[in-house]
Amino acid sequence: MSQAILEGIRVISLCSGIAGSAAGLQLCEAGAEVVMVESPGNPARDHQALFAVLNRGKRSVTLELQNPADHQQLRLLLASADVLLHDFTPAVAQAHGLADALLAADFPRLVVSAISGWPQRHALANAIPRETLILARLGLLDEQPAHRPGPVFVRMPFANWLACWLCVVGVMARLLARDRDGCGGIAHTSLAQAALVPMTMHWNRAQTPTAAFAKGLDKHIPIPLHQCADGRWLHVHYSPDQSPWMAEALSELGETEVARLNSLWPPSHVAPNFGANKAIIATRPAQEWVEHFWQHDVAAQIAGAFGDIYFDEQARLNGYVVEVDDVQLGKTLQPGPAWQVQPPARVGASAPLAGEWNAGLPDADALLAVQGREPGPAPLPPLHGLKVLDLGAYLAGPFACMLLADLGAEVVKIEAPKGDAMRRLERIFSGTQRGKLGVALQLGDPQTEPVVEALASWADVVHHNMRLPAARKLKVDYEHLRALNPQLVYCHVSAYGPTGPRADWPGFDQLMQASCGWEVEQGGEGQAPMWLRFGVGDFFAGLSSLYALLLGLYERNRSGAGQMVSASLLGATLLSMSEAVVLEDGSLTPVVHLDAQQTGLNDAHRLYLCSDAWLVVAALQPDEMQRFTALVGSRPEDYFADLTRQAALAALAGVQVPAQAVLEAQMDAFLDSPDHAAAGLHAHYSHAVYGDLQQIGAFWDFGNLPLSLNRPPPALGQHTRQVLEQLGFTKSELEHLASAGLAAL
Repeated sequence: MSQAILEGIRVISLCSGIAGSAAGLQLCEAGAEVVMVESPGNPARDHQALFAVLNRGKRSVTLELQNPADHQQLRLLLASADVLLHDFTPAVAQAHGLADALLAADFPRLVVSAISGWPQRHALANAIPRETLILARLGLLDEQPAHRPGPVFVRMPFANWLACWLCVVGVMARLLARDRDGCGGIAHTSLAQAALVPMTMHWNRAQTPTAAFAKGLDKHIPIPLHQCADGRWLHVHYSPDQSPWMAEALSELGETEVARLNSLWPPSHVAPNFGANKAIIATRPAQEWVEHFWQHDVAAQIAGAFGDIYFDEQARLNGYVVEVDDVQLGKTLQPGPAWQVQPPARVGASAPLAGEWNAGLPDADALLAVQGREPGPAPLPPLHGLKVLDLGAYLAGPFACMLLADLGAEVVKIEAPKGDAMRRLERIFSGTQRGKLGVALQLGDPQTEPVVEALASWADVVHHNMRLPAARKLKVDYEHLRALNPQLVYCHVSAYGPTGPRADWPGFDQLMQASCGWEVEQGGEGQAPMWLRFGVGDFFAGLSSLYALLLGLYERNRSGAGQMVSASLLGATLLSMSEAVVLEDGSLTPVVHLDAQQTGLNDAHRLYLCSDAWLVVAALQPDEMQRFTALVGSRPEDYFADLTRQAALAALAGVQVPAQAVLEAQMDAFLDSPDHAAAGLHAHYSHAVYGDLQQIGAFWDFGNLPLSLNRPPPALGQHTRQVLEQLGFTKSELEHLASAGLAAL
């Protein structure tokens, strides 16, 4: 078997949360040796299914870090390691002797990635790192629609899953920089930065906004989740009006009745006949509709129960579902790797028993001085010098390429002269495009082929999320571009994965949330399903593709060969279901459901309405739950209803129960906050149309290595002339393309 990409890399993991543990899993399945350091009686093991998935393939060492001998043993491990992952706050890291400065002095080649609750330069850096509390403090519980007025509990721990991907992308960027600079360093992220990833679509503020930019995308727009005749729900993306059954039914209803049905609902930006579609879809069973829509290239999925996707043919064929014989649970179906590279990912064996690798710990002779090369006088961004050709549209592809630009790459975005399809949603478009040079060029025309070939020859990386038949038609598929540039790392993001019957189907985040059960879970028990507005599938896919791309670059640096790597919406979303697995008898391990009011999972982890405002309690440890119950009694709703939020929070703090005010309408407050600005969470630049543009800022802290957050999203064709002239095209050639409507200058 060929050597895995991260073969020879040792990772030490001191993580108990989903984000850090899942990051260790990604590195492990790329070939790294991952040693998880856990305390005896690790409480994470109580969540059997989640633990089994997140820790498969790893080695377990049990240490008590407060014990001097065990702490010395940890130092021996770090002396032999390439990467340290931990999810401590700065204060806890300091108490364990793991402060950044100390690690840098003692282990100069070590890459350190901490996933704390808040950035380490934030005023809240040492606050308890719990996702629900962070979402409440940022105001994101108010960004999600509910079946009732007010903020809502978010069932999917999406910030933890996004933080996993931010972590491994940061680690890979640091490893690439270590090969360049000769020394390690930090690659920190946080749950707060991860939670802000999807808000790049919404939290933008402009000095001179257009009407479309100012409007944004309201959280109350109707989502095309339609109940069918059998009671099941179907999510349809974009208008289904051209499918034969729908077209026939609309014709039979007539214009007057269609208009009446549409008037019952607010206008939809994706379906002009939203109300009529809803009435028509209610006349047939869900399975009949979805099969009909699939036959006519309409993107749709049934909102399935949590766990149904484990039995989906497409998921199995692409390795997104794998069989693992777990030492505790027996034979299981688990989420598999969400990305494809060469050499391929290796699915690990069972999660380890506690301490089973203690006998393999290094001895004192291993603690030798580790020499690193002194960094140069002007540290460069991690991916400085990398040349990227961005051919993507919508969200997953462009967002990944925006992060490459943040990390220092030179990114050229190609879009048609009429503009990217997302430009009509200006705030969303701007949120995925900063840092890029914008070239407006018509792909697929013989007259533009020399330009595309020159760009492909220039690039180190091509990244896109168009369907592969379209890429072949436009001659920007891997086979065509590899002939021009054999060292190219070509990254593709699909909807359903690179193989199987749905390999070339259209798909969107909403459909993956539906098929993976998250829409049912977010709806609450007994309620209609609800889409999680944060577009998590797009961002999971974009970030996982970025991880695959950096693995491909790391492999190219070793072998000299380029390759095609890939990720998908389905694979990345399915991974977020790791809290439940299928047992040998076909049953799903238990899942905790959101209540019908969409306020929480149990009394100690839920939202409460006080006499004046909402708060959220996140008492997750047994002692915290006991103190909570002792304070509020058997009817906590009544307890909070009689108190102001301020009084309730003071009472909870008095008995050390974690809680947070649920803030609402926070975009302007976030963008005005000096604490967020000081932590690097803001970015400012001058835009060609919008004037001063303010957006969400850094998603990592690389310490001595800067990020590149100083270029605004490009206006249409803003850099066409600049980029193409640098590639050698003359002014007359460019004017000819422009006059033919094949380029915008």
